[in-house]
Amino acid sequence: MTRDEAWKLLTQYTKKDGLIKHALAVEAIMRAYAQKFGEDEELWSVIGLIHDFDYETYPTAENHPYRGAEILEKMGFPEEYRRAIMSHAEYTGVPRETLLAKTLFAIDELAGFITAVALVRPSKKIADVEVSSVKKKFKDKAFAASVSREDIKKGIAELGINEDEHIQLCINAMKSIANELGL
Repeated sequence: MTRDEAWKLLTQYTKKDGLIKHALAVEAIMRAYAQKFGEDEELWSVIGLIHDFDYETYPTAENHPYRGAEILEKMGFPEEYRRAIMSHAEYTGVPRETLLAKTLFAIDELAGFITAVALVRPSKKIADVEVSSVKKKFKDKAFAASVSREDIKKGIAELGINEDEHIQLCINAMKSIANELGL
């Protein structure tokens, strides 16, 4: 699937600006990790872009990401990549067996959390977000309460990367597309 095809799929099922921006953030971070790990940047970025494409249409745990995986299967999307997308939702029980799957899981919740941190900054800019501010907000359970801190911690552990380095890489990737994110 090309980036253009992924974008068309995303925007066919997703209309809400916040969900599109989340997809763009995850795409940028997946690309940065692909560069770091010497993996296929286009493939990893496409996976990041479409990982939640079905969420707005099918927002319940009974349907997301299951319906998306079914749609991708009908399109001929390879099983390995469908499994990576399925495994980003802890409740599916699909194990994360590849570096791709582990990376997607490690960044999904954190991308949303970093966005929330940026939005409470006086400037509302990702440029003003630092690792220390993310970690400070992380401790505040009332802040962005819907973000699973447990998933973030588990993702970092599964990926086997230093927490500060992980957060910094995510911030830097999001900074690279700050205009598209409105941050």
